[in-house]
Amino acid sequence: MRLLVVGKLNGQLSNAVKMAMTAGAKVSHVETIEAATHALRAGQGADLLLVDYDLDIAALIEANEGERIRVPVVACGVDPDAQKAGDAIRAGAKEFIPLPPDAEMIAAVLAAVSDDEKPMIVRDAGMQSVIGLADQVAPSEASILITGESGSGKEVIARYVHQKSRRASRPFISVNCAAIPENLLESELFGHEKGAFTGAVARRIGKFEEANGGTLLLDEISEMDARLQAKLLRAIQEREIDRVGGAKPVKVDIRILATSNRDLAQAVKDGTFREDLLYRLNVVNLRLPPLRERPGDVVALAEFFIRKYAKANAMHRAVLLASGPEIEEGAIRLPDGQPLAAPDPAARAAQTAADAAEAVTRTFVGQTVADMEQRLIIDTLSHCLGNRTHAANILGISIRTLRNKLKEYTEAGVPVPAPQMGASAA
Repeated sequence: MRLLVVGKLNGQLSNAVKMAMTAGAKVSHVETIEAATHALRAGQGADLLLVDYDLDIAALIEANEGERIRVPVVACGVDPDAQKAGDAIRAGAKEFIPLPPDAEMIAAVLAAVSDDEKPMIVRDAGMQSVIGLADQVAPSEASILITGESGSGKEVIARYVHQKSRRASRPFISVNCAAIPENLLESELFGHEKGAFTGAVARRIGKFEEANGGTLLLDEISEMDARLQAKLLRAIQEREIDRVGGAKPVKVDIRILATSNRDLAQAVKDGTFREDLLYRLNVVNLRLPPLRERPGDVVALAEFFIRKYAKANAMHRAVLLASGPEIEEGAIRLPDGQPLAAPDPAARAAQTAADAAEAVTRTFVGQTVADMEQRLIIDTLSHCLGNRTHAANILGISIRTLRNKLKEYTEAGVPVPAPQMGASAA
């Protein structure tokens, strides 16, 4: 997580920064709210701002909003003043951390406010197949199109691919193409120079440059208008972008991931999406089945969210109810205020039995290694639009081996995806 600290680094705030770094945050620092907005405008990304509550937090948030920079703010202060802490929250801060700092509280607040905990929760066999393909292609530089219905987890798997890639230590930047007005999206992606249009009071670095060296996720790319699609295609092909009002192109080194909940092949037929752009994005396709087709994941996801939010709420209550420096058993209560009850042995046994039954249904019963190999090769070839060279690279086999396998399948009557227009038959 990228943390930008705003305020003078002395005393207890300096200690808080050290604790945040220990908790895994990558920390940078400015002293004023003007410097904070300037740093964010200039492409120094941040996932969270930790701001001294003696500064004008409302003005900081307003300045950022004016630049369409939306980064959550956590206020902090020494010898906390209830009035000033309340003012910070009313100004838009998500949370308040009293100083001197507590390491566990800082770690908890950073995780809660930034929502940085987005693990891949997978039990279902169908989803495990998708993860297997993601693991194969993540180390490459190939563009990936992630498709699936809204809520199926497209952004989560995009982050997973980034974390498994050679760019994992570099930025992961996400842009929701559907949430940004058409007339602002170009500036959001490519940035602009001072005076490029009314309101452009300073140079603004776009998401392409902010993601330099890392991964750029274009979320819901199907909503992008045709004119901007052409500019995006050039950026992907040439690995350079033009800021709005800029005089010369800017080189960028990024990997492109894109998501869509629409059928882009149909959008191409309808004339609303460029075929050449789809070809560039869809080097590999990861199709996520909807949750209703992943019964094995339903229980796993429910258990995860129960643990996550029950723990957060229970600990909040426990801190309030604790009468001393340590949290005793009596401070841990249920939502209705009652003390914790002993677990029901019958319920625990029933849950264990249900989990065991679910595990059995998830196994690949009756499938041979040859069957699984054939399925993997055919699926990978389909994702690569029939491109033999791309498929061989992803599978980690030679093109000759792939040809021999496909010849065997064809002779056995197994349908083999043919190269589509523009895809190499190799």
